[in-house]
Order: sequence, then C-alpha cells, then structure tokens
Amino acid sequence: MPVIGKLIQSGVKIAARLKNFDKPKPFKWQKDVLEELLHEARNTEFGQKYHFSKIHKLISKKKGADFYELYKHIIPVYDYQTMDEEWWHKTRKGKANVAWPGRIKNFALSSGTSDASSKYIPVSKEMIKAIRKAGVSQMVTLANYFDISPEILEKSYLMVGGSTSLKVVDDHFEGDLSGITQKNMPIWFQRFYKPGSEIARETDWEAKLDKMAKCARSWDVAFLAGVPAWIQILIEKILEENEVDNIHEIWPNLKAYAWGGVSLEPYKEGFDKLFGQKVHFIETYLASEGFLGIQVRPGGNLQLILNNGVFFEFVPFNEENFDSDGNIKNRPKTLMIHEVNENTDYALLISTCSGAWRYLIGDTVRFTNLKLAEFKITGRTKHFLSLCGEHISIDNLNVAVKKAAKHFGIVIKEFTVLGKRNENGLFGHQWYIGTDNKVNQKELARYIDKKLKKLNDDYAVERKHALESIELEVLPTSFFLEWMKLKGKVGGQHKFPRVLKGVNQSSWEEFLATHTRTYK
Repeated sequence: MPVIGKLIQSGVKIAARLKNFDKPKPFKWQKDVLEELLHEARNTEFGQKYHFSKIHKLISKKKGADFYELYKHIIPVYDYQTMDEEWWHKTRKGKANVAWPGRIKNFALSSGTSDASSKYIPVSKEMIKAIRKAGVSQMVTLANYFDISPEILEKSYLMVGGSTSLKVVDDHFEGDLSGITQKNMPIWFQRFYKPGSEIARETDWEAKLDKMAKCARSWDVAFLAGVPAWIQILIEKILEENEVDNIHEIWPNLKAYAWGGVSLEPYKEGFDKLFGQKVHFIETYLASEGFLGIQVRPGGNLQLILNNGVFFEFVPFNEENFDSDGNIKNRPKTLMIHEVNENTDYALLISTCSGAWRYLIGDTVRFTNLKLAEFKITGRTKHFLSLCGEHISIDNLNVAVKKAAKHFGIVIKEFTVLGKRNENGLFGHQWYIGTDNKVNQKELARYIDKKLKKLNDDYAVERKHALESIELEVLPTSFFLEWMKLKGKVGGQHKFPRVLKGVNQSSWEEFLATHTRTYK
C-alpha cells in the first residue's frame, strides 16, 4: 500500500485548493505581499531611509493602487552593483537589519553569465521557507495536473545541484542556491531525496557525476531536476556505466523532469534519444534571488508565484527605458501585474523577503495568458543582440537553433553568438554551434539566418543593410564545457551564455585562439 504516497497526494490536493492555481488574484496577492514586506522591513536601515512606514500606512488603509505610485516615487531602481555597494556589502560583513530584519547567514553565488564576476545574493530564513513553499506547489502540480499516481509519489527525487558543502566566510555561508536549499530541506523529504547527503556534499563536479552514475541502478528515480546540459551529461554517464540504451532501463518509473534557467528547446532532440518513455517536462523559475515561477499545467507556460514573498514590477523593454547596451535608464516606466499586456517584453524588478528592493534581476519576460499570470522568459536585458538595430532576443536564437537541429537531424547541445564589426564599419554575427554530429557549416549558417529573418522583422531589414555577415563555426561540445571549467562555472546552476559580450567575449575568443579545431 502506497501509504506515504497517498498522504502526500492528499496533502498536496488540500494545498492545491489553497494555492488556487486556476483562479489567481494577481493584484490582491501582490498588494498583500508588498504590505507584508514593508511591515517586516520598516525598521531596517533601508526601510527607514525610504519611509516604509509611510508607504505601509497608505497600503493598509486605502483601496486602489495609490500605494504603488508612492512606492515607486520614493524608492529608486537598483541593480546588483548599486544594491551591493550601498547595502548588501554591510550584510555580508555580519551587520543586522540592513535591508532585511536580522542577520543573513547564507549567500547564494550567482552563475555570473551576465559578466565576469560572481554575485553574492542574500538568502534569508524567510526566503528559504518561501522556496520550500514553492517546492510544495511544484508537488501540487505533479499530483493534480500531471496525473501522477500515489505509488509514483513515493519514489525518489534526484536533484542535481551544487554542493551542500558550503564555504564558510567570516560568520556566514556561501555557495550555489541549490546547495543552500538542499542543505536546508525539510526532514520529511530527506528519505525521498537523491543523491543523498554524502554525494551532495561533493565539491568536485566530475567526481560527483561519477558517483551518481555508479549509484544510479540502486535508485528508483521518478522525478529528476537540474540544468539540461548537465542532466544530459549525467544520463550519458549512467548509460555508459550500465551499458544500456536509455535511462528508463535503469529508472522505469521516471515520469517528470524539472528544469529552469535556460530554454529547453535546443536540448529536446538530445532528451528524446536518452529517454525510453514519455516524460513530463516541467519548467521552473528558480533564480538566486528567489523562486519566481512554476509550470502548473501540461502544455502551459510558467506561472508567476504571486503570493510567496516576492513583489514583482515590470519595465517595458524598449528604448524609452533601456539604452543600447541593455542598461536601465534613470526613473524608468514601471508597472504592477494588473497593468501589463500580453505579447510585450518586460524586464523584471523584484522586492523580496531577503532584502532585494526594486531590484533588476536581468531577465525579460512576455505574458502569454494574463488570466493565469502565465509567461515565458524571453532573454536577458544585456544578452540580447542588437549591434545595428536587429534586436535579436535569446528566444529568437533558441527557436532558430531548435528548428535547425530538427532540419539537419543533429543534436545541438550548446551554442553562443557574439557581435563583430569589420574595418568598413559594417556589422556581423559570429555563431559557435556545439554538436558532436557532422553537419555542413555553411548550410547550417544559411538555414539559421533564414529562420531568424522569418522570426524577426528588424533582423530581416538589417540583413539588407548594416548587418553584412553571418559566420558560423561548428565545435565539439567539449569546447564549451572546457571553457566553463576555466571560468570556474562547472555544474549546478551554471549555464553557457547564449550571447557573449565584454569580458566573456574576450575570454572565449582567447580560449579558441589557443585550442586547435578538431571539427571541419
């Protein structure tokens, strides 16, 4: 009898009614979240400087959105650099009540794909609880929307993340958010959790993968979570270790795979070859700053988590609010959830129960269903490619690469694009495609170029004028992994940037200059 499974299913069904996934109340929930955040942080240094008590009084006594006008008038927009220089650096030194009540004991190191440096994001006790609640919400979706049986709910959950052996610095801990959350997981969940505490503490990523591959046959994994590129590498190791053709020969009960942070599209072909049965692909939006969204229904997009410690604002991603390099302008136009439109790109600002306030997270989103608060991540404010007005988003790049992989019958595991300018003052895009299959580089370049012209009108126009050349080089997948190792970005939450700029672009070009090409 699947007693525990039935208890879990009963619990999540009750939770489902409380979560009201099908009937969100965006404005009310967000107003309530902001009211609670302001109340909790009113006596911090940040709260006193920006008159949180005054805003809280307005939000608690009046109906309507007057509170939001005051909120965005008083508090400036912050990015990581300004937030850290003015506030968070004091929190890291152990000072209490800076931007959130009490002392912060955990700091998540971001993947750092936007620039060369790591970012230290505070993770409060309240944020850890909020992430746990979002995890329960994810289980709700499995039981109620993906028709997972009680028997399956009793199987193992393999979470392939960063090491739980966190670095101790002064009086706080630093590490991947996945390592922080796994180290603080509830006791009741530990019996279901894989790879287990010993392997989870492993800091050497390759050793960690090898240990998981050797243990895989002894686990009955039903739910898998992690970054697509690293999950595929793990599964390939398991197949090689056990001399089988697909992962369902090892884990016959594998029903769902949860991922986040990157588009799954370029990896779909690869997963089709690794899975032997149907697996539900479930997207999550877990950033270093908080758990922001989950996919709640098959075929749907992400749904914002609007009632769990995060207040969202939306900045139209256009020339009015951002310069040509993706930097946000002073006093941008910002909107609350009830003011947004579908099919428009917005940059996200978040205020959280870890002391982020009007914080530019760097992601851009587009709503696909306002009634359900569903959206898709379209890119990064600084990762879009627009040398001469072509305005190519990461979403455009992902779709073009997916179509190309299908057209040529190849598996593209990684790719990146960077901008070039020639001596005549004209522009070009340089593509690097990571695949271990044979393909004609020139034909692949022409196909991707053709698809981008159909996907993006601005790109099609500029290809006739300033955007002169499209170059493409196919590289072994190992090149991308080796560069990530050199950058110290192996495993866990780390992803290869889809558009390379600045320091990362120079580093990649230097790396390629010292490596002999093995693919022609």
